[in-house]
Formats: sequence, C-alpha cells, structure tokens
Amino acid sequence: MARALELAHKGLFTTTPNPRVGCVIVRGEKVVGEGWHEKAGGPHAEINALAAAGAQAAEATAYISLEPCVHHGRTPPCTDALIAARVARVVAAMPDPNPQVAGNGLAALKSAGIRAETGILENEARELNIGFVSRMTRGRPWVRMKIAASLDGKTALMNGRSQWITGSAARRDGHAWRARACAVLTGIGTLRDDDPQLTVREVATPRQPLRVIVDSRLEAPPAAKALAGGGTLVAAAVHDDKKMRALRDKGAEIVVLPNAAGKVELGELMRELGRRGINEVHVEAGFKLNGSMLREGLVDELLLYLAPHLLGDAARGMFDLPALEDLSGRHELKIHDLSMVGDDIRVIARVVKV
Repeated sequence: MARALELAHKGLFTTTPNPRVGCVIVRGEKVVGEGWHEKAGGPHAEINALAAAGAQAAEATAYISLEPCVHHGRTPPCTDALIAARVARVVAAMPDPNPQVAGNGLAALKSAGIRAETGILENEARELNIGFVSRMTRGRPWVRMKIAASLDGKTALMNGRSQWITGSAARRDGHAWRARACAVLTGIGTLRDDDPQLTVREVATPRQPLRVIVDSRLEAPPAAKALAGGGTLVAAAVHDDKKMRALRDKGAEIVVLPNAAGKVELGELMRELGRRGINEVHVEAGFKLNGSMLREGLVDELLLYLAPHLLGDAARGMFDLPALEDLSGRHELKIHDLSMVGDDIRVIARVVKV
C-alpha cells in the first residue's frame, strides 16, 4: 500500500478534479503490475496496473490507495475491470467519499466473489486527497492559506511592500504548494500592492492552477499580471458593465456574489469553486482578506513561512481581526508540521473547528 501511495503521488499536479490514486498488483510475493491515475480523462490507476499485469492479474491481490469506482464517468467502472481480470482480493486504503461510490465499489467486488477490505494506511491516503475529500463531503475545497512573515508576525511594511520577506528556498517551497493546488486566490489589495502573476514558476508543473481574484468593486486594472493570458476568475459584488467589459476583454470570467455588506460572499465563492471541481485552494492574500476568510470559518490550514528578522509593530500583520477582550475568543490551531526551509521556519497549522 505504501508503494501504491507513492505511485499516487506522481499525479499530485495533474489529476484535478479527480483524486490521486495508485495501484499495485501482487501475485504471491511478486509485484506483477503497477499504475497510477496520470490525468483527468485518462485511465484510472487500476486500469493501468491491470494492463501492466496482463494475465498475471488472475488470482492476484490489488492494493489501491482509494476504493475503486463503480460508476460510469469519463471512463468505465474500475470494479468491472477488476472483476473481468479475476483478481482474488482488493485492498483499498480508504473508502471513496464520492457519493456515487461510497462503499458501493467494495460491495460490487464482494458480490462478484472477490475479497475486499479497506483501512490500510488510511490516514496517509486521506492526506494525499484532502481536497477531494473536502469537496465530496463539504461541497467546498480545502483552503490552504500561505503567509510569509517576519518572526514577529509581520507580512509587509506599512507602505505595503513585502518582496521579499523570506528566502529563495521558502519561495520555491511555496510554489510547490501552489502547483498542487487547483486554484490560487488573492484579493484586490495584494493585486494593487504587488501585482502578482499568481502562477507557478519556481518548480516544474504540467499545468497552472486557476487564478482567482476577490475584487468586490471591480477595481482590478486590465493590465494586471494576474489577468495576462486569460482564464482568470474575478469574484465581484457589483455589476458594472464598463469594468466588466474591460476585464472580459482580457479573457477574465466574472462571477457576482454580493453579501449584505456589499462585499464578496466568500462562503458562496468557495461553494462555487467546489462546483467547478476545485479540490484545493491556495490563498496568497493580504491581512484584510486573510482576516475575513478566517473569521468566516473558511480557512482549513495555514502554511506559514517565518523569516529570522523583525519588522516592528508598525508593519502589517497576518490577519485583520477584531480585538479580543477574552482569550476564549481566540482562533485555535493545531500544529501539523514544523520544519526548516532554508533559513526560514515552515509551520503547517490546521484550524481547529468548534
């Protein structure tokens, strides 16, 4: 199963909106076939592994990092292929959270006389597909918020300048996290201050994530780098035909999702991204949008890079949050990982839901 997960990891940047899945077929003590889901629309991991195994798949055991599908999508059900190959046993790391599968794949195998079980390295499998699980069970993506800050928690000078707080190794690592995401999201404030491209550049990737800009009043300049090449999604709270036309001329798509305060309804934006098959959202925004998303309970994970220097109280912080009068109102986090990346500290912390 560990090898199946290793194979699944090969699809880290390419399987969206599908899950990352690997499969190893073993007959006796010998691996006779391996495969992974390489890209959406292509053969699933089981199909590739069965093709590699050929006739040796008969009476073999298939180790799969996710329950095999039992429904017709862009490809036929993998359960049918496993049954036709006459495998004797299927071991899945975890059940598929997709309601179209959700135990039905294992049930179909058992009905055909194949021994089927799940629960081997389930936590590791769930981590690999944490965004897919989120979208299937909550209807919205897993939201990972990346922040580069000084050791005293400051993300930019008072004048908005922030390039570069962390070192080159941390920036490359941040781009690797961008590459695995389905969408990179920022706000109009960051667009004005930094004019970011919102693309993956520091690591090799076969595809670029969707670029998303939260821009309530449609203030994004058409010359912004994040609009270059088209395909950017702009979330607004107002209708303005002239501004919309200028952005659409740059190839942008606009969705208008206002809330009662005249801002973008961020929860609905996350649901919209979920409907579009977005599994993981990588947020790189300023302290105002960061604070709004945290207050609204939309942040699942913080990806923090802390540089070994101090910027002082006057510099901008990580989040625009209201002052607390009691510690009971604090946002609880759980440290998931702590490591050094170059000279900077990388902290992965998950928001504790109450």
